[in-house]
Amino acid sequence: MTSRLKEKYTNEVIESLMEKFQYENIMEVPKLEKVVINMGVGQAKDNPKALEAAVNELEIIAGQKPILTYAKKSIANFKLREGMKIGTKVTLRGERMYDFLDRLINISLPRVRDFRGISSTAFDGRGNYALGIKEQLIFPEIEYDKVDSIRGLDIVIVTTAKSDEEARVFLEKMGMPFKK
Repeated sequence: MTSRLKEKYTNEVIESLMEKFQYENIMEVPKLEKVVINMGVGQAKDNPKALEAAVNELEIIAGQKPILTYAKKSIANFKLREGMKIGTKVTLRGERMYDFLDRLINISLPRVRDFRGISSTAFDGRGNYALGIKEQLIFPEIEYDKVDSIRGLDIVIVTTAKSDEEARVFLEKMGMPFKK
């Protein structure tokens, strides 16, 4: 069973991108490589339970067990030591990646209050897109009553596109709701 987004990619997106950018080979068409979801937990140094809750929430959202991230260097102003647990992240590939993106585009993003589209300027110059979400509650899998605090998360969509323009058109064709 393949996801709807993957079927859309193979049936519609490849064809339209081949036409638009005049690719000679089907292997030149941009595709999704991976999706990285990162949740930084600032309170983790004072409250270990906060990190545990973040890991559980990220696992529910992604459908895959996340790993812990550690501080790379000490910062005295933040009372942070090198090697302290400060967040959690998960990398999605294959079917899980397509399923997650499908849910993000069609269910979660429209649930954002006053949603008018996502920024079309958050590309990194190499065809990857970064998206910040202010609260994890937009995902329907998260139960509102069980949330101890509202946390934001970062979603990075890594594509094989060579330029930002290619990546933007590719993600638009996949259904990403960019601001007009």
